[in-house]
Amino acid sequence: MVEAVQVQLKKGVLELCVLALLSRGDAYGYDIASRLAEGIEMAEGTIYPLMRRMQADGLVDTYLVESPAGPSRKYYKLTPAGGTRFEAQKTEWAAFSAAVNAILGGAR
Repeated sequence: MVEAVQVQLKKGVLELCVLALLSRGDAYGYDIASRLAEGIEMAEGTIYPLMRRMQADGLVDTYLVESPAGPSRKYYKLTPAGGTRFEAQKTEWAAFSAAVNAILGGAR
């Protein structure tokens, strides 16, 4: 039960986390997945369907960069629409987490 709750919580903030990472600079898929795995223990395979959806929604664009050690890497960058979505979600998250923390702090 606890594990199912953790999975749902992580899925709920995954897009926000990806937008936050890309707001700091362009990144390739494996890099994004690794950084998410470090921070919120998200499986690597979870990120690629999300990245495809975010690209289809116009939140990210992609471009290829030659790699000296193998095939070219697909990099993701935030679009203006992605930046707008990030700012909106960040504001919503701050209000939501403050409300949850207030409730948790008052729990007895």
